[in-house]
Amino acid sequence: MSDAAPRDFIRQIIHDDLETGKHDTIVTRFPPEPNGYLHVGHVMSICLNFGVAAETGGHTFLRFDDTNPGKEDQEYVNAIESDVRWLGFDWEDRLTHASDYFDGLYAAAEKLVEKGLAYVDSLSAEEIREYRGTLTEPGKDSPYRGRQVEENLDLLRRMRDGEFGDGEHVLRAKIDMSSPNMNLRDPALYRIRHITHQRTGDTWCIYPMYDFAHTLSDAFEAITHSLCTLEFEDHRPLYDWLLDQVRPANRPRQIEFSRLNLAYTITSKRKLGALIDAGVVSGWDDPRMPTIAGMRRRGYSAAALRDFVARAGVTKKDKLIEMGMLENSVRESFGDSAERRMAVLKPLKVVVTNYPEKQIEMMRAMNHPNDANMGTREVPFSRELWIEQDDFMIDAPRKFFRLKPNGEVRLRSAYIIRCDEFVTDSNGTVVELHCTYDPDTRSGTGSSDRKVKGTIHWVSAEHAVDAEVRLYDRLFTEVNPNTADDPNSLLNPNSLESVAAKLEPTLADLAVGEAVQFERLGYFSPDVVDDSASSRVFNRIVTLRDSWAKIEKQAMQGQN
Repeated sequence: MSDAAPRDFIRQIIHDDLETGKHDTIVTRFPPEPNGYLHVGHVMSICLNFGVAAETGGHTFLRFDDTNPGKEDQEYVNAIESDVRWLGFDWEDRLTHASDYFDGLYAAAEKLVEKGLAYVDSLSAEEIREYRGTLTEPGKDSPYRGRQVEENLDLLRRMRDGEFGDGEHVLRAKIDMSSPNMNLRDPALYRIRHITHQRTGDTWCIYPMYDFAHTLSDAFEAITHSLCTLEFEDHRPLYDWLLDQVRPANRPRQIEFSRLNLAYTITSKRKLGALIDAGVVSGWDDPRMPTIAGMRRRGYSAAALRDFVARAGVTKKDKLIEMGMLENSVRESFGDSAERRMAVLKPLKVVVTNYPEKQIEMMRAMNHPNDANMGTREVPFSRELWIEQDDFMIDAPRKFFRLKPNGEVRLRSAYIIRCDEFVTDSNGTVVELHCTYDPDTRSGTGSSDRKVKGTIHWVSAEHAVDAEVRLYDRLFTEVNPNTADDPNSLLNPNSLESVAAKLEPTLADLAVGEAVQFERLGYFSPDVVDDSASSRVFNRIVTLRDSWAKIEKQAMQGQN
C-alpha cells in the first residue's frame, strides 16, 4: 500500500498485516444476497472491499449468498453484477456463490455433529424462540440437546435426503444457552426448505444459515479480511467459534465498519420492495429510489458515488450522512464535463414584435462558459420565443433583475429585449409577453456596450423540441424515515413533478446516458427507459444549488 493512500482504521490494519508479513496478498469479498437490488449503502461496501484489495495488489471475490432460495431471483443476480461493473470494479474470474460450497458446508456440519458440537433439534420455531431467552434472561437447553452423536448424524442425513417436512427439524450448534451474546445461544446452522434453488435445482432440501455459510465460504476462498457492517459485530464471536471448530486451512479476520445511512432515505430491501408493491415507485430502478440502478437511471455518475463514499469515510461510529453531501459529489462530477444547453421547463410565450416575422438567425453559444476547448454550437433565434414563467413578474421587487414591465434583460447569446406589454387570461395569469429587441446588442458582435443586469435563457418557439422533463426530489419528508413505525406516512407528495418542456434543437439527438446542464436549472439526462426518438424524456439529475441545505442542517442536529 502506498503511503499516500488514505488510512482509515481498516486500511491501517491491512497495512500493518502486510508490513508484519502476516499476509502477502490481501483477499476480500463482496457477498450480496440476491433478494433485491443494491442500494447506496452497498456502494460503501463495494468500494471498500474492492478498493483495499486493489490498493495493495490483492483481489476481491464477488460471492452471491444464495442460501435462501425462497426470496432470491436471477433478476437480482444480473442487476448486482451490472451495478458492480458500472461502479468500475472487476472480479475477473472470481465470481462465486455460497451454493458452490454446499457439499463442503454440509461436510463441515457433519464434522461438528461428530465432535458433539451440533445437534438436531425438533422444537418448533416458536418453541426455539421461547427457549432462547431474552437480552436480560438466559435461555434454556432444548430437550433434544442431549441427543447422541449417532442419532444426530442419522437425523441430519435424513433431513438432507428429504425425509422430513419444512420446520420439523433444524441443526443447531451446541455452544451456550446462557451466553450474554444471543448469537451464541445454540444458533441454527441448517434448516429444511423444500424449495427449488435457482442454481442447484432440487439437489438440496436443506440450506445453511447465513452465519454458517458466510463464515466457511470466507475460509474456503482464503479471504484475509472479511469486512462487514456494524450489525455483524455481535456475530463475530460465532464467526470465530465456527473457525475454531472446523479449523479450515485459511482463517479470515472479520472487521466491522459503520453502515452508510443517508438522510431522507430508507435502505431496507424489504421496505424498498414494499414501496414497489404499493405502487409508490415504478420499480427498483425508479430514479427516486436509493438503489444503484435508480441512481444510474436518474443520471448519477459512478465517479460521483465513489467520491461520495470516500468523503463519508470508513468509521466505527454509526452516522447519518446528509443528502446534500451526495448531491454535491454529483454536481462536482458534472461541473467541468457537462456541456450547457438551453431548456425552458415552464414555458411563457414571448413575441418580439419588431423582429421580422420570417427571419431566423443562428446564434453562437458556448458549450461551457469556462472551457473554450469544448467549442460552440448554433441555436436558432426567431420572432417567437419561450422563456421561463419565473423570469417575468408584474410587480417585481427592486432587486429582481429578470423581465418585468418596461424592464430589459439580455437573452443568453442573443439580444437585449424590453417588455412593452403582457397579456393575461381570464384568471389573470400572464400567458404572453410582447417585447422589442435592440438589434445593436447581439452577443459577440461588440457593436454595443450597453449593459443590463439580468441574463435569462430562452428557446425559439418554432424550433423547440417538445419533451417531458421529470423533476425529482427527496422521497421522504423526514430526515430519518427509518425510525418511523410507518415510513410510508412520511412520503413526500412532491417527490416527482412532470412538466412539458421546450428544449433547444441540439437536444433532439442527445444520447441516452449523456448528461448536460440546462442553463440556470440543473443537470439533466435522457431517461434510459422511457426516452425514445419520438418522445424525449429527461430526468433532472440534480439542481444547481442545494435548496434543502438549511432545512437539512437543522433536521440533522441531534441525529448523529
